[in-house]
Amino acid sequence: MLTAEETVVGGLNFQLNDDQKMLRDLTRDFVRNEFMPVVEHYDQTGEWPTELFEKAMEIGLANMNIPEEYGGLGASVLEECIVGEEYAYGCTGLSTALGVNQLAALPINIAGTDAQKAKYFNRVIDEKAIMSYCMTEPDAGSDVAGIKSTAIRRGDTYILNGAKTWITGGPVARYFTVFAKTDPDAGHKGMSCFIVEREWAGVSVSKPLEKLGQHAAQTSMVFFEDVEVPAENLLGREGDGFMIGMRVFDKSRPPVASGATGIARRALDEAVKYAGERYAFGQPISQFQGVGFMLADMKIRADAAHHLAMRSAWDIDNGLRNTSSAAVAKAYCSEAAVLNASDAVQVFGGNGYSREYPVEKLIRDAKIYQIYEGTTQIQKMIILRELYKDAR
Repeated sequence: MLTAEETVVGGLNFQLNDDQKMLRDLTRDFVRNEFMPVVEHYDQTGEWPTELFEKAMEIGLANMNIPEEYGGLGASVLEECIVGEEYAYGCTGLSTALGVNQLAALPINIAGTDAQKAKYFNRVIDEKAIMSYCMTEPDAGSDVAGIKSTAIRRGDTYILNGAKTWITGGPVARYFTVFAKTDPDAGHKGMSCFIVEREWAGVSVSKPLEKLGQHAAQTSMVFFEDVEVPAENLLGREGDGFMIGMRVFDKSRPPVASGATGIARRALDEAVKYAGERYAFGQPISQFQGVGFMLADMKIRADAAHHLAMRSAWDIDNGLRNTSSAAVAKAYCSEAAVLNASDAVQVFGGNGYSREYPVEKLIRDAKIYQIYEGTTQIQKMIILRELYKDAR
């Protein structure tokens, strides 16, 4: 059998290295032993998976992108994708919950000083704390530059006012990375980013929002009313917020695409298994061409999604601009997740509509991938913009 190194042809290698395989296998074992027994509980109760989060922290499968010197794994984006795909195969709600700190850590990784990183990353690790990323507002989702939260300088502090919504981990977070306008009249150039602590006066959160799926990943509104934020908690400089947010997307979209891939794979596996066991007209339904072609299409989507997500991660890990490849991956993988989940329900027939079978949950959980971290339509706008740039 050829080694991974010997399979390289023309500079391409589709093999994981030994360390990456170990990470994948560790994650699969964790999903099998820790996720699967509690998936139904968290889906039904909507509780935050505190115990599971702490178990993941103990073995390095949470806080992955926090640098090693502060107690994290210092993982690459590709390594986050490996873990994210396996997590989502088990449960995307739990996957989103366990990845919440990695999203909130990105602005600090991108623009934080050594002092800011040491202070807050060490706290997160030592306290086993949750961090949440606060960008989306009631009137500003896809239109990031349209946020209305403000942070006005007053001496050595900024006075933060505004409301954020759909904040994953909001009900339990101790720390937030918050985007606000330091110059409300400057459009996207007036955006800045801050680290904010939950215990500060004027910070409050709503009750968890009711959602279609991903029940284990609690989301809420977060309110800031005359919150005094020390100037030292500004990330980068005033006006850097939009740039920070765009750089966050380049690193956050590949793992989200891998999460969607996890659903696509799970839907395929469930459908193949069921089609081989379910009999109709004297034979397994897998023997009917109509069903078989559906399974083949699901396989095509799952494989293509996996490679697109990994390509976008590989790009940025190797210093290449991945804005386009990340948008392609996010758009395609999201569609693959929804289509595969829908086809799995169809293969299951009436049973697919029942909560007694796993594919009902998959279709509820899949839809959000077409919405968060940039809708499919936004991804296509980005892809077009990048196409036009390349054509110049």
